[in-house]
Amino acid sequence: MKKKRYFSRTVCFILCAVFALLFLLPTVLTITNSFMTQSEITANYGQVFGSNGGYISKTINLKFIPDKVTFAQYFTVLLKSPDYLIKFWNSVILTVPIVLAQLMVASVAAYGFTRWRGKIRDSLFFFYVILMLMPYQVTLVPNYLVSDWLGLLDTRWAILLPGAFAPFSVFLLTKFMRRIPMAVIESAKIDGANEWHIFWNICLPQCRSALYSIAILVFIDNWNMVEQPLILLNDVEKQPLSMFLSSINAGEIGIAFAAAVIYMIPGLLLFLHGEAYLVEGIAHSGSVKG
Repeated sequence: MKKKRYFSRTVCFILCAVFALLFLLPTVLTITNSFMTQSEITANYGQVFGSNGGYISKTINLKFIPDKVTFAQYFTVLLKSPDYLIKFWNSVILTVPIVLAQLMVASVAAYGFTRWRGKIRDSLFFFYVILMLMPYQVTLVPNYLVSDWLGLLDTRWAILLPGAFAPFSVFLLTKFMRRIPMAVIESAKIDGANEWHIFWNICLPQCRSALYSIAILVFIDNWNMVEQPLILLNDVEKQPLSMFLSSINAGEIGIAFAAAVIYMIPGLLLFLHGEAYLVEGIAHSGSVKG
């Protein structure tokens, strides 16, 4: 019995290791290729990418270890050409306000869903769940029409305003706030605490892990946005780096690798900083009924 259990665990471990390796291969390839010289990259991928950006061959020479390490691609991205940094800061300008706005909106809405009960609240929360299940592509056309009607089309507000009211953050934080014992809130009310004091000094401190989880998930989701700027932003100067990466793949592939590595750093640092909070927040939010 023990041998069978040990064998099954070994097989599961090997399968997980293989899938993890396959999942990490594109990231490792991007990082290592960003340190290759342009001539080496051209020799490896020159037959794959044509001058017009199309594929002219199905053969490719995947190479993970560069013959000569160089930082020329990073020098071009960070210092020589300002276009890449402008697009990078466009991503920051679009992502950070959405994260902060969602945290504020979700905190207030989740507190309301937690403190007040009734059929109206249950109906509104069910409506939030339905909206959460809808893919963003379904609401993209209505967002476009409303932005055009309000005169916000081709401005950052066309992306910031819809992004500030995403239902997933409200759902996750509501499930987490319901973990707070009602006895704690009732004791605070007996001591004379008002609703603002209960919200700010009792509920929010106990939801720190959930807030970290929401911040990480919302940041990663909006940091990689493509559909929103593609449809709502016609001005190329306002588009984020995620839109700009596809346009440089056909030209200088090495710069694309370097820009992609730089683009991964903020999300990676945020995830490493709040990994424990992310796991705790998702685990606790999924363990509460109602």
